[in-house]
Amino acid sequence: MNIDLVKNFLTGLQNRIVTELERLDGSSFRSDTWRRSEDRSGGLAGGGGDTRIIEEGALIERGGVAYSHVRGTELPPTASAARPELAGRGFEAIGVSLVLHPRNPYVPTVHMNVRFFVALREGEAPVFWFGGGMDLTPCYGFEEDCAHFHRTCKAALDPFGEDLHPRFKRWCDEYFYLKHRGEPRGIGGIFFDDLHEPGFDECFALMKSVGDHFLPAYVPIAEKRRHTSFGSREREFQAYRRGRYVEFNLVYDRGTLFGLQSGGRTESILMSLPPVVKWRYDWRPETGSAEARLYDVFLKPRDWIAPSA
Repeated sequence: MNIDLVKNFLTGLQNRIVTELERLDGSSFRSDTWRRSEDRSGGLAGGGGDTRIIEEGALIERGGVAYSHVRGTELPPTASAARPELAGRGFEAIGVSLVLHPRNPYVPTVHMNVRFFVALREGEAPVFWFGGGMDLTPCYGFEEDCAHFHRTCKAALDPFGEDLHPRFKRWCDEYFYLKHRGEPRGIGGIFFDDLHEPGFDECFALMKSVGDHFLPAYVPIAEKRRHTSFGSREREFQAYRRGRYVEFNLVYDRGTLFGLQSGGRTESILMSLPPVVKWRYDWRPETGSAEARLYDVFLKPRDWIAPSA
């Protein structure tokens, strides 16, 4: 197990993604480097990161690509929920997380995260695991875009076993689900956590493949839809749907909860929130409308790759 290999890959991944997004948008990201306090009495043990932010860009209304490497004296509850035997251990966590909220309602919001954890206890062997994934959240769906995104997710996993894509796709569908609304957040993608078998090298290679496939999964969709004309109706619906995104991130998202529980930097944790959001009381889309089609066609888990799709 080599933490430096993970760190070098993730910092390079952040740089590659930011460079391509700057080309796509035509604007520059702002780099916000931060350090965390070494206050061990509160469970903190230092670390820091680099949050890259873009706001009011030509394509991206608000987006962030964040790298963090933090250490702590006690693993937060959200990180040890699936492995209660690790509770109380110290930890290191390294990851890259991004969320892009485009201005054009026809360009979908997208999220990607890849991360590495090590749980530590004196006198015992370190326990490691990887996690991550990516998912797409359109306001106005296009079936060919959904198929492309899912095909690229599948291509990221196929070298590691044909069983992984259906399993990680289902995991994504189940994870990015607003239980209180009874609806998915978007059209899914892939999600995995607690990946530690068959060993460090294989798991690290899988995480790298997921990170490397983000740009091929998303950039062609953004380029195809960015010049689609829209008006106030589409922007109103986009703001309404963004409310669902906020609800999920603040109520269910484990990354958000981990960051807050571990004493992370609030600005970097909440960079995922969109800049303009609206909630409307008991609103329903007009039957047969483009807005209703999102619910009738796209917010229903399905096999987007199958020929029948």
